[in-house]
Amino acid sequence: MTATVDTEAAPARSGLLAVARAPGWVRYALLAAGLAVALWLPNGLYPAVAVDILCWALFAVSVDLLLGFTGLMSFGHAAFWGTSAYLTGLVAVHAGLPFPVAVLAGAFGAAALALPIGYLAVKRTGIYFAMVTLAFAQMVYYVANEWRSVTGGENGLQGVPRSLFGLDLTDDYYFYYAILPIVLFGLAAAWRITHSPFGRVLVGIRDNPARARALGYPVHRYKLTAFVLSGFIAGLGGGLFAVGHRFVSLDVLHWTTSGKAVIVVVLGGIGTLWGGVLGAAVVVRLEDWLSFSGFEAIGLVTGGIFVLVVLLFRRGIWGSVAALVLRWMAARRR
Repeated sequence: MTATVDTEAAPARSGLLAVARAPGWVRYALLAAGLAVALWLPNGLYPAVAVDILCWALFAVSVDLLLGFTGLMSFGHAAFWGTSAYLTGLVAVHAGLPFPVAVLAGAFGAAALALPIGYLAVKRTGIYFAMVTLAFAQMVYYVANEWRSVTGGENGLQGVPRSLFGLDLTDDYYFYYAILPIVLFGLAAAWRITHSPFGRVLVGIRDNPARARALGYPVHRYKLTAFVLSGFIAGLGGGLFAVGHRFVSLDVLHWTTSGKAVIVVVLGGIGTLWGGVLGAAVVVRLEDWLSFSGFEAIGLVTGGIFVLVVLLFRRGIWGSVAALVLRWMAARRR
């Protein structure tokens, strides 16, 4: 398992080093540019697409927190994304609470679900961990499908409101700016986690779990904590996705949703964190463009791009660009 994780994580490390070694003004410029793009996005794209990009960005970052920084490949993260979507919809519909409260309720519900699943899953490694998470996700999907009185079954949960203290958020343009602070909070939380002493321990566990255990770190406890935090961030994205679409279907719990999140992370760059945001923007925008062009085999195009990235750009988009920056900085020092 250690060799596998090292192989997957090694390309990402150069990207992280490029950003970490960059001068302070470069990091602040990147942050300012990212915020500017986030504020501009609904003006340059269809606002509904911009909303989906934000939601999927949170989902991808949550998966990267596990895959890129802890070395755990989860094929069942749709369980937390979808559980939060349903809980958010139920709270918003039946309790009539403002949507940020409903989203937080859904995120905490996803974290609560991640606790028992993670407790059992983190005792396994490699493909066994991935299969355990997939199995639990399929169980959640089955429960949602059969519990029709609550979830609506195949008909889904309809009419999820966007209430926020009487503000009119029916327009996706205004709704985008209403959810942007929540998304920024989730991204900032992920950044803080990965740049804290806790995050450095996670990287150490990813690279060499035996050595981390020998140093006295409770490896399983760290993995479980990362799993729960990842579930919470995925829950934030799932709750916002439910409110954004005002409808929750079984698709949010399907295994293909977990697979799409992994594709987004690989496309953006494993272990780069912000690569998930970039990957989400590329995939969501591409799917929207293909659907409006009348092309039906969308999966064929996205799958082909995924294969090309894996074969030619193993660092992903963000990782490849960051690696070029690192080489440029090294060349200037000579």
